[in-house]
Amino acid sequence: MVWAILSNMVFTEIYRPKQTPMRVAGFMSGSGTNLVKIIEHGRKIEAEERRGIYRVVVIFSDNRNSGIKEIATRFGIDYVVNDIGEFYRDRRVDLNNISVRALYDSETVRLLKPFGVDVVACAGYMRRITAPLLEAYPCVNVHPADLSITINGRRRYVGANAVKDAILAGECTLRSSTHLMTKEVDGGPVLMVSSPLLVILPEDFDASNNDMVERVAQAHQQRLKEAGDWVIFPLTLEYIAKGKYARDAQGNLYFEDMPIPQGVKL
Repeated sequence: MVWAILSNMVFTEIYRPKQTPMRVAGFMSGSGTNLVKIIEHGRKIEAEERRGIYRVVVIFSDNRNSGIKEIATRFGIDYVVNDIGEFYRDRRVDLNNISVRALYDSETVRLLKPFGVDVVACAGYMRRITAPLLEAYPCVNVHPADLSITINGRRRYVGANAVKDAILAGECTLRSSTHLMTKEVDGGPVLMVSSPLLVILPEDFDASNNDMVERVAQAHQQRLKEAGDWVIFPLTLEYIAKGKYARDAQGNLYFEDMPIPQGVKL
């Protein structure tokens, strides 16, 4: 990190650009579609500008049955699997034990060390992360909701059901957000918010019909992934790699020296 003094304020970049591309570790738990878009965007920039901005140098998964091997083989990227179910079973503890999660994340940091990682991108990584990983790297996540929307001072649409919750709350549009990760689930400063996606409900939509609500929510989540996640996650990493994001001494975020309390909105 580098400190810069601008207009009597002190900033530190999330990442200080170097002569070589920013080295990204892509984290995934399932199919890895978000990660594919990240990899493709980085390579597209490199082909067009004849220089790398960021590069996914290793892929990590907590799930032995994820699509990690296929993606790693397709793009010629090293990969590491540390199956979290096996990790917990070996220690005979429940998967929700956060103290053991810290041990798991410490092991993850050790496994990543040979790759010289600068930033972690959680692209469909379904695990809560803890201090060892958060303190080792800036960790970026994408979430299928506008995290700048709050109620009583708390973010309104967090967790796995964010899209469904937003639809049932009567939101007319949906957005995705990228954010710096913290110990709080879907917490941390917002980096970027996608363009709005119109909510389209069937004429016979019945909010009391759980099956219908689930189908509608899943369809909107897929649309939002394509129109939101796949746009802002690669772009966020590009901007971090270019040194456009910085924080002040209080942890407030800035983009090109301008405060962004609710992230950059497209």
